Amino acid sequence: MTWHGHLALDYRLDSTGARTVGHDRHDGPLRVLKALYPEGDRICHHVLVHPPGGIAGGDRLDITVDVGAGAHALITSAGAARFYRSSGAPAAPSARLRVHGGARPEWLPLESIAFPGCRAGNHVQFELAPGAQCLGWDLLALGLPAADRAFDSGWIEQRLHWPGVWLERGRIAADDTRLLDSPLGLAGQRALGTLWFASHTPWTAAEREALLDAARALASRHALAALSGATAFDARLLLLRVLAPHVEPLFDLLREVRAAWRRQAWQLDAAPPRVWRT
Repeated sequence: MTWHGHLALDYRLDSTGARTVGHDRHDGPLRVLKALYPEGDRICHHVLVHPPGGIAGGDRLDITVDVGAGAHALITSAGAARFYRSSGAPAAPSARLRVHGGARPEWLPLESIAFPGCRAGNHVQFELAPGAQCLGWDLLALGLPAADRAFDSGWIEQRLHWPGVWLERGRIAADDTRLLDSPLGLAGQRALGTLWFASHTPWTAAEREALLDAARALASRHALAALSGATAFDARLLLLRVLAPHVEPLFDLLREVRAAWRRQAWQLDAAPPRVWRT
């Protein structure tokens, strides 16, 4: 049996203009656990849950996010997304974010785990209106090293897309040893992550360099210093890319840089969701 689920998330400022109100509609197994306001009324935290616990071949999970003008939403998940072994159709989760003027979504789900033998495509796309910004990440773990289950068969395709600005697409196949083990590829690492900070209005040169300097300073003091890099190939987009042997140190570094960028650009504390500490 395959799942075909859809979750629609909608965020709007209330009539006072001081509180972000989140509404959700679901069809299928993916849903919101609870709306939380640990930072006050302005920022709505949503924690997503997927009761089946994993995503098998043929499953489709589509998330659409609409963030109204001036609203601020933080979206994370209660657990990792697990792509199970499949001999048929690929699993196909996707998320699409539409961000209106002055809005700030933070797309921060926990990692995806590619089990041996999986066939999966994991896609994220966002669109920004004038004045909007988006802070988000994508984390992927290949195999289950703690259980001695290497990623020795199957494939996963990652796609990150800001139309007209950025398209990053990569297919990682277990038999592609040149990609997996070459120093020009993943260099034998089995976890990878990308953190982005996008702004429809281009960062000034001073803003861009200050944000990149903050990311590089944190990375230089981390155990993954030699496996990380912060870049801005476009004045509207900052990127931090990191490789790691497993996901825990990767998550640790991305979380630190996300907090620094949030503090520097938005004058907001880190406010990590409680589920990150369990």
